[in-house]
Amino acid sequence: MASEADEESLDLFQEPDDFYEPEKQATFASHQLLSGQELQVRLVGHNPLWGHFLWNAGRTISAFLEERADGLVKGKTVLELGAGAGLPSLVCALNGASRTVVTDYPDAELIDNLRYNIEHCDLLPKPHKVVAEGYLWGAPIEDLTKNLSNEKAFDVLILADLLFNHSEHGKLIKTVQLTLKKTPASRAYVFFTPYRPWLFDKDMAFFDLARDSGFTVAKTFEKVMDKVMFEEDPGDELLRRTVFGYELSWAI
Repeated sequence: MASEADEESLDLFQEPDDFYEPEKQATFASHQLLSGQELQVRLVGHNPLWGHFLWNAGRTISAFLEERADGLVKGKTVLELGAGAGLPSLVCALNGASRTVVTDYPDAELIDNLRYNIEHCDLLPKPHKVVAEGYLWGAPIEDLTKNLSNEKAFDVLILADLLFNHSEHGKLIKTVQLTLKKTPASRAYVFFTPYRPWLFDKDMAFFDLARDSGFTVAKTFEKVMDKVMFEEDPGDELLRRTVFGYELSWAI
């Protein structure tokens, strides 16, 4: 039995040293530009909103837009939703976008990380023409459009690997309605991989909702990646390696 002296030396309310999991540290990922230069972004250490990965659709849409920058990006205003590390937005800013607004859920860590990636991108000309904002899908857009000169909507929208969140499809579509400029050339680019192949139909239901909401939907891209992102995941491996790209435009 412990002596009174031993008991007095014990702090009954002190957790053991290994009680809490250690905080996961930020990591970095690189993306090669057409010039051969490496664009590095920081990823948050861990986040329940999956901002700690650089997803295949983010890499792929970045390359897609860079390869076609003269027609799709240069001189355009760009909005990215659910951006994670913001790679596609940085690529657009590097390729002549007149203004880029990169957004994610208004979580301090996520938005601070986006701002870090902007400030630490040595390839970006200064003053920066890209800003980061927190934004809830479906909410009013004043905090987004305040970053535009005299416009109330954007030429280009980027939605990369967002469709897995099926319960949010309606809010995503509402945001596209609010933010996509009503001109024939305006486009929302929706790239995704069905990481859960058995739910592929639910992913695709986003496009049915888009059509019902006044948009024309066109499939414009498909690429099979060299490998899956998560080796241990179940389901059709080919689907889990494939990035699909669609464009939404106003049915004008």
